Amino acid sequence: MADMQAPSGKAIPTQKLVDITEVRDGVVIMKDGTLRAVLMVSSLNFALKSEEEQNAIVYAYQDFLNALEFPIQVLVSSRKADITPYLQNIRQRRDRQKNELLRLQMDEYANFVGELVKNSNIMTKTFFVIVPFAVTEGKKVGFASRFKKGVNDSRGKQNLTDEEFGYNRGQLFQRVEQVSVGLRALGLRIVPLQTNELVELFYTMYNPVTARNQRLKNIGELNVGETTEG
Repeated sequence: MADMQAPSGKAIPTQKLVDITEVRDGVVIMKDGTLRAVLMVSSLNFALKSEEEQNAIVYAYQDFLNALEFPIQVLVSSRKADITPYLQNIRQRRDRQKNELLRLQMDEYANFVGELVKNSNIMTKTFFVIVPFAVTEGKKVGFASRFKKGVNDSRGKQNLTDEEFGYNRGQLFQRVEQVSVGLRALGLRIVPLQTNELVELFYTMYNPVTARNQRLKNIGELNVGETTEG
């Protein structure tokens, strides 16, 4: 990540401005020790629904929100459409085509689509729901413990043992299941992001220009933790 300039003129590493300490087992660990799970959520065309269907969706969404006993965050990410994989596929199929006329037409089609997207500034939207869990929510704590936690949080990352992390991760994913059930009732599809997908998501968010020109490759080789669900 690139460095930024502080008021004093001294460069500040971008990592210091990011609140994420680690991505592990499909969980984002923040610097204050809290955990986050990120769900990718599909969309629905509300305007095309009948009035009866719209009312049913609104009431179901109200019930979903009223049933929550913890906060959630809804994030909409808008970015320029990247059709590079699609164009690569077209050109690969073109190279395998033996008919010269079809080869020419596929080449012209790929060029046309590429220029159309480039000049039209077509945007894509991706929807996410972030589910949080604080370590102290998993156990009863007194004032002294809360005060101690506040001191630890102010100093940065809390060190969790594997057992503590596993327990708190389980508590987090109970919330994930509750959110998923509620959103599926609205006719939405839910996909919890795994470790590699989370790393790629943050990579593209914090490096939007670089991510367009230099795609993140071999993400599975990065030392970011396991990707399977426990």
